[in-house]
Amino acid sequence: MVVLRPFSDQQRGLFLSVDGPSGAGKSTIVGHLAQMLVTAGETVHVTAEPSTGPIGTLARELTETVTGPALACLYAADRYHHIDTEIWPYLERGDTVIVDRYVPSGLVIQRFDGVDPAFLWKLNSDARRTDLAVILEADPTVIAQRLDERGPHNRYQLQPGSSHAEIYFYEQATERLIQAGFDVLRVDCNRQAAHQVAAHILDHLMTFFAPAKEPA
Repeated sequence: MVVLRPFSDQQRGLFLSVDGPSGAGKSTIVGHLAQMLVTAGETVHVTAEPSTGPIGTLARELTETVTGPALACLYAADRYHHIDTEIWPYLERGDTVIVDRYVPSGLVIQRFDGVDPAFLWKLNSDARRTDLAVILEADPTVIAQRLDERGPHNRYQLQPGSSHAEIYFYEQATERLIQAGFDVLRVDCNRQAAHQVAAHILDHLMTFFAPAKEPA
């Protein structure tokens, strides 16, 4: 069994997020990754944003009717509440926590409503940092085709060229995170199946967060 821990705090569990454009397969990849980690001996807690808490529930209910800074603030409020009530307690007991959408998505989604990126950064900059932020990258044409096949999940996906715009917003958000010192792993999903993407992420975790072996 290999126990993954952040080097900054060996007493708590590892915290990672998986973000990327709609249709990139985030939830499927997270599911594969969680199972691989469990097989490796980790205790894993998977969660998502908006959360299932009261603020997250309200955010989901209002996504279609509330726009701009108001919705951005609601999503950010859910993020901070999510950290305090669910994410941090699991981390403190030593679990690996994987969150499907986190700060990177907070820097992207309200861009569709024309919200200033600087405002979004300020809203989210005090959120607890992940030990690794995984950003999924994919061809916008492929993403658009997937969205057409499954149907839109929210009003943002109804906008013309939404896949191209979302990928562009994620590129900008990723650069902002790197500049701020976040540990970011970009993963190309174009030529890899979901389980292969998950295996790639797992390899990165094992390389950078597993304890070094004692010399013989």
